[in-house]
Amino acid sequence: MNLPNKLTILRIILTAAFMVFLFSGGVAAKVAALIVFLLASLTDILDGYIAKRNNQVTDFGKLMDPIADKILVLSAFLAFVELGLVPAWMVAIILFREVAVTALRGMALAKGKVISAGEGGKQKTVWQMCVIFIILLFVIFDEGSRSRFGFWTERVAVIYKDAIFALMCVTIALTLTSGISYFVKNKEVYANETKGR
Repeated sequence: MNLPNKLTILRIILTAAFMVFLFSGGVAAKVAALIVFLLASLTDILDGYIAKRNNQVTDFGKLMDPIADKILVLSAFLAFVELGLVPAWMVAIILFREVAVTALRGMALAKGKVISAGEGGKQKTVWQMCVIFIILLFVIFDEGSRSRFGFWTERVAVIYKDAIFALMCVTIALTLTSGISYFVKNKEVYANETKGR
């Protein structure tokens, strides 16, 4: 297994560590969750860069890289639902899109074709990770409250939550747009299936 693929697997392992820290008490644990998330996000950048630079692009990498991204991102958003920071219906839309695209990739793989992450999908993932970073900052500030962060008042928290909701609305739009683009660009994968019914 080459280095890019090892980084992809590492991202999945870091996701588990991220969840443990996120649901642990105390500001230090929340900061640790943020650091682990940033490290996991960094592996997403590095595995693609190294694979292209060293000509180490593999079918395994094309398939597992976006799956590792989904595990990281969906774990974070589901955790935010549990923490009451993101509406469940928003995450349900994101989950539906990811399941649909993964199913499409599975159909393509059965026909000997590997659908790698498209430009729209990559931009969507980067945006989602940025939003997760912003929400994690809220978690840190809210955990520390005014005892550690004097500027953190109830009014500031409400404004921050409104900003999170607005960012999530953009996230939903990008998620749906990129998802639709996969089905438009890969019609040949499911066209024969739909004709036969």
